[in-house]
Amino acid sequence: MSDPGRKDVSFDVREEPDGILWVKVQGELTEDGARAILGAVRRVAESGRDALVLADMRHMGPIPAPARKVITEEVRRSRVDAVALIGASFSLRAIVMLLGKGVQMLTGHPYPQHFFDTESEARAWLLAQRDALRAGRRPLA
Repeated sequence: MSDPGRKDVSFDVREEPDGILWVKVQGELTEDGARAILGAVRRVAESGRDALVLADMRHMGPIPAPARKVITEEVRRSRVDAVALIGASFSLRAIVMLLGKGVQMLTGHPYPQHFFDTESEARAWLLAQRDALRAGRRPLA
């Protein structure tokens, strides 16, 4: 018997022309989905490009404990320069904020992330973060 709650679980990751890595998760984030998304972020960072992530969370479900563990492990191993999140529910905001603080404490590196209502606001913030990185200034959290 299939799990009816998991039938619409999917994710998409693509690099936009402006260098932003666009991520969209539909439904619950699985361990494999978290690994794939963060693998894409790691490849961008290892190539020397800015690791700027725009996460569309409008249709995202919960982040179960195993996926949170994967996120924490993977983010510790890769550079993430800034994350803009759109459409996150209150519970997702709380989880993502805690994950970000934990990663920052474990790595000692800033983990700029910000929540937005619109994609245009999120993109503008990410591009400002990119400009700050390229000018040698610390991005704004």
